[in-house]
Amino acid sequence: MSQNKSQAGTIQNPRVTWEGCSVLLDINDGDRLVFARLSAAATLKIGNKNFSLQPLIGCPFGSSFQIENGDKGPFLSRFVASMEGNNAQEKEDFESQEISKDNRALVDNNKAQSLTGEDIDAMRRQGATGDEIVDALIANSATFEKKTLFSQEKYRLKKQKKYAPKVLLRRPVARSICEAYFKKYPARIGFLRVDTLSLLLSMANVSANSDVLVVDMVGGLLTGAVAERLGGTGYVCGTYLGVTPYPMDIVRIFNFSDEVCNRIVRSALTELSLTQTVTLEQIHQQENELNMECLSNPQMSSSVSMEEISPSEKEITVPVPENAISLVNKMGKSTKAGNKASQQAIELWKENGFSSLIIAAPELDIWSLLQDILPLLSNSAPFAIYHQYLQVALFDSSLMPSCILMMPLATCMHNLQLGKMAIGLQISEPWLREYQVLPSRTHPCMQMNAFGGYILSGTKICSS
Repeated sequence: MSQNKSQAGTIQNPRVTWEGCSVLLDINDGDRLVFARLSAAATLKIGNKNFSLQPLIGCPFGSSFQIENGDKGPFLSRFVASMEGNNAQEKEDFESQEISKDNRALVDNNKAQSLTGEDIDAMRRQGATGDEIVDALIANSATFEKKTLFSQEKYRLKKQKKYAPKVLLRRPVARSICEAYFKKYPARIGFLRVDTLSLLLSMANVSANSDVLVVDMVGGLLTGAVAERLGGTGYVCGTYLGVTPYPMDIVRIFNFSDEVCNRIVRSALTELSLTQTVTLEQIHQQENELNMECLSNPQMSSSVSMEEISPSEKEITVPVPENAISLVNKMGKSTKAGNKASQQAIELWKENGFSSLIIAAPELDIWSLLQDILPLLSNSAPFAIYHQYLQVALFDSSLMPSCILMMPLATCMHNLQLGKMAIGLQISEPWLREYQVLPSRTHPCMQMNAFGGYILSGTKICSS
């Protein structure tokens, strides 16, 4: 009985943080995103001060924190946001339709605020909270009452972000990780947008008990998303050319359990091939060709180098601007994923084939890669291939003309049709529009990404 209790105690609640888990900290509603590993010594820098992340341990994901003053200095304190302010704001917005007010009479001469910086520092020394400082700034502003209600709200939010920042504790899942990287470091995930990632999983029919073959050259984001959807059932096998596996550092941010990590395996393409006629010399030749492609394309080398979450024995803080993603590396070991596939599993996949295939390797020759990988699938297995561009320009001074436009997905689709290797072939372009949803101000966002890459999807058939 005692042994069962001890085993049950080791099971972590996925809805609550624990020491050593990875979290995504959303500061001021997306102005700054920080990946961190929770520990007693972990800190988060907000402004010019460091705050301990120990109060975040044991709190449910989705909790909000604000800065409060204590005996030992400022610290992060959990709070519950009230809905009364939102209802009151909606009422004010409704009433504002009958009030004719504008900002034409306002002059920006830096004389409207009577509260000086010394006064604010004195309030902080006396223990005033950030909300109290914001209220004092509003009360001492000579032009606040003359502004429209929309301008007043903007002014309040601007001061709140500076003097009373809020921290939202988010769970690192496929969507949040993809959005965070795409916002600041899109090249490291191959410019893979979140709607494109979800479309890849849907077109490849990734579901429970599936054996998914993945070519992941986007830092491990695709591998982690597939493993998350499988939920500890089936296998996700990452294959690679040559003898060196592709990096998959992002997988460690997902907080996968040992059961899920054991389902993430790796195997070289030569080991999975049905005909074992490739010599060691040919393997090294493939690896050298891949390294030459990486050197010739600097974007590829930056897209697969995920140095931020690598394990370390000491605290490392990466300084970045305020409106950026800073990845905080903290002490703590994550569960290892991506072990070598067992020979028994490889033989089983050779006999039965994989149930689906996903490729996200924009820097490789898609058709040459697919010729070797497609036979590994079982008949009627779906596949989805992502590429950032529809056309790729190749420059070679020895050719005439020196610039040649290549269409990797279109060429691959044409060759599959000629060889009668697949059916249901189509090239899709994901489309996403983000909206701002506010009372009386619902409209598309002023700045958003208009390009999500292209996806070639189809179903493998038995070719004679």
